[in-house]
Amino acid sequence: MSGIQIHQINKSFNKGKVKALTDISFNVQPGELFGLIGPDGAGKTTLFRILTTLWLADSGTASVNGLDVIKQYADIRKIIGYMPGKFSLYQDLTVEENLQFFATLFHTSIEKNYDLIKDIYIQLEPFKTRKAGKLSGGMKQKLALCCALIHKPKVLFLDEPTTGVDPVSRKEFWEMLKRLQKELTIVVSTPYMDEANLCDRIALIQKGHILQIDKPAAIINGFDKTLFAVKTSNMHKLISDVRNLPEVNSCFGFGDYLHVTTNNNNTNETHLIAAITAKQHTDIEVKIIQPEIEDCFMALMEKE
Repeated sequence: MSGIQIHQINKSFNKGKVKALTDISFNVQPGELFGLIGPDGAGKTTLFRILTTLWLADSGTASVNGLDVIKQYADIRKIIGYMPGKFSLYQDLTVEENLQFFATLFHTSIEKNYDLIKDIYIQLEPFKTRKAGKLSGGMKQKLALCCALIHKPKVLFLDEPTTGVDPVSRKEFWEMLKRLQKELTIVVSTPYMDEANLCDRIALIQKGHILQIDKPAAIINGFDKTLFAVKTSNMHKLISDVRNLPEVNSCFGFGDYLHVTTNNNNTNETHLIAAITAKQHTDIEVKIIQPEIEDCFMALMEKE
């Protein structure tokens, strides 16, 4: 039995004028760390709220751990942990008081399930008497995760848990998820494409449509064009000039470089350098690189 089954889920707002989700279907296996990857407004939070029984879909079916999200919503709420994108704990309660409160809601105690949160709570314990509103972003994130885990859920939903968190805390958080994966099924959404590689499988989502579902490595291996990184002394002019080259298929900014694909896979660095030189550019750097998930996402958007 799949940990989560989703079939043809649709959701719209404003009397059908805004389509948030369109025919969403996929399964998440028990014990899997599954990522829902996409930018803001892609539909990630809408899907999470349907799966956690907070919202109703317009059509389609979904189940969590074999329980129907509509018919058995009360049972689902007992066996899931949910960490929303916005910090939603009681800011005037201390770290310890928040954790005790959520344990009490599920008729359990911190002591009973301490082993599950121990690795995380050890970092919070020195601040257990501090009010939650006074914690740093990374510490708030750890407290929210502890509260989502304190009743020992079977499925954990994390909606953009690392947004706005420093790189060190992001790394620590994903290390915690990898350890937790031994105990439960985890579904995490994120706009950060680099976090996709930390998941077992991912679904790339944009404007309520699933673009592709697979293992991150499989998605990258499916990139079927030669990818060039291009840089000159005038990057502002370069992006317009490169996009107007007849041989160029796509061109997007990635950090200090442009990532460029061409219509013909026989095009090489020499061809591109000559075409860019003709546009009066100097200090030209062109090299072939391996694609990343973000390159695959952009290519899939182009096809859509």
